[in-house]
Amino acid sequence: MGSRCELFSEIDKLRAELLKKVEVITHCQRVEKEISPGEILNRIENVILGIVTSLSRDEAPVLALPDRSNWDNTSFDSSIGLQMNLGSSVTTVRSDCPMSVDKFAQIMRIFMVIYKLVQSNSYATKRDIYYNDTQLFGSQRNVDIIVDDISCMLKVPRRSLHVLATSKGLISGDLCYMEADGTRIDCRSSTVSAVSSNIAGIRNIVSSAKFVMIVEKDATFQRLLDDNFCTKLSPCIMITGKGVPDVNSRLMVRKLWDTLHIPIFALVDADPHGIEIMCIYKYGSLSMSFEAHSLTVPSVMWLGLLPSDLQRLRVPEDALIPLTKRDESKLISLLQRPYSASQPDWLKEMEMMQRSKVKAEIQSLAAIAPDYLTNIYLPNKLRYGGWV
Repeated sequence: MGSRCELFSEIDKLRAELLKKVEVITHCQRVEKEISPGEILNRIENVILGIVTSLSRDEAPVLALPDRSNWDNTSFDSSIGLQMNLGSSVTTVRSDCPMSVDKFAQIMRIFMVIYKLVQSNSYATKRDIYYNDTQLFGSQRNVDIIVDDISCMLKVPRRSLHVLATSKGLISGDLCYMEADGTRIDCRSSTVSAVSSNIAGIRNIVSSAKFVMIVEKDATFQRLLDDNFCTKLSPCIMITGKGVPDVNSRLMVRKLWDTLHIPIFALVDADPHGIEIMCIYKYGSLSMSFEAHSLTVPSVMWLGLLPSDLQRLRVPEDALIPLTKRDESKLISLLQRPYSASQPDWLKEMEMMQRSKVKAEIQSLAAIAPDYLTNIYLPNKLRYGGWV
């Protein structure tokens, strides 16, 4: 028992520090109020009214969508992450322009679907919407983008539009909860569970976990499962978004933070891509900055693989990979992001990578010893507070 307490002593200290910050943030931050179905219908009706008004004046209707791809439209708040500014620049979708008439029709169709869903209090997946008219939408990606555009335009979270997305994430460990439909999920009795497609509907979360560990890649997640990581470092929770996380994986991490208030660590490759994925969980993404309040977890800590670990652990040179031109460009971009200056330790790690011109995957630790990740690296990191 003594060794178990010792294993979690640094994690417990971190939790105490985070709880102090939570009290300050909770006191200062405004609470986002739930938008009623009636208000959502009213906002859609206002858009339609604008189109009808244009037609009555013999003018071609135009839709103005906030530009979700422009860094100038965002600002950084250390307690929230990247958030879209009020009065952001917009892109226009014209009904009389050959380049955008198809998109105009697609948006109107999805508005109609959402209106019916909210009105009838029923739900559909983005995939359902696509297969409702594949010829009109052309691809699933078009539907995905438009649903987020509408969510941003109406200033309504996607889940409140009654549109769900199929989850790609997986979760395991000391966690039990109830799904919106009453299904009981027990991650302790099953090896792994799929992340819910309706995070807002999750209730009765029960867990004695000391920490949550976000794992970048599915292959690493599966390896840790095979090595019984959750049992060896019990009680804990592991989650993966299988690379760039989908919204549901991000919402789930946020839900765990809001409910449990335990440290959340990220285990990613020591490369620019892995760092960017970790930043999405912590600070949010440019395209979803309008939903930062419900998607980001600024308390996320970088557990590994750190560029400094590669030198400290003397990872064999043949396990290291030279940075490509694309990696170097991504690294420069990350160093210039508005949130980088707020994390001097992360900045040092990225600058070290920039100087060394090498990257490494988590699997590179197997070059030291086959079981090094599960039996030595992670237990030591967690025991001695080796996160930044």
